[in-house]
Amino acid sequence: MSRRLAREVVMQSLFQIDFTACEAEQALNSSIAEHDEFIYLNETDDASEELQAKKAAYVKAKDYAAGVLQGVLANLEAIDAKLAQYAVDWTVDRMPAADRNILRIAVYEMLFANEKIAPGVAINEAVEIAKLYGSEEAPRFVNGVLGKMVR
Repeated sequence: MSRRLAREVVMQSLFQIDFTACEAEQALNSSIAEHDEFIYLNETDDASEELQAKKAAYVKAKDYAAGVLQGVLANLEAIDAKLAQYAVDWTVDRMPAADRNILRIAVYEMLFANEKIAPGVAINEAVEIAKLYGSEEAPRFVNGVLGKMVR
């Protein structure tokens, strides 16, 4: 499993927390349950080397997702302040929820994570996730805000 899927799980978890005010662990487990990859790997008894390697990768990705989710939530005020600084004519609470949470993940990974992600990588990942979950304008908006921030 890639970190992209982990980021998607985090975005979905943050989205759920925004709208239901549920606990982070509950949101994470709910988001993971929506991905067939996790369910299949947990339910199969296949002991092949290939499947064991996939299971290990998914465990690693799940752990990464949990860490990013906790990190975003722990730094939410500072992350939102950064977003407010660079999102011209937008307040963070008025941003579309998917865009807001995609941006939060990218800002966390670039500025607050223990293992920081290179800005180009973080921006690219955020734009790709925005293409999947955001509106037609989301990729451009996400790219613009993050690009302005790293200049």
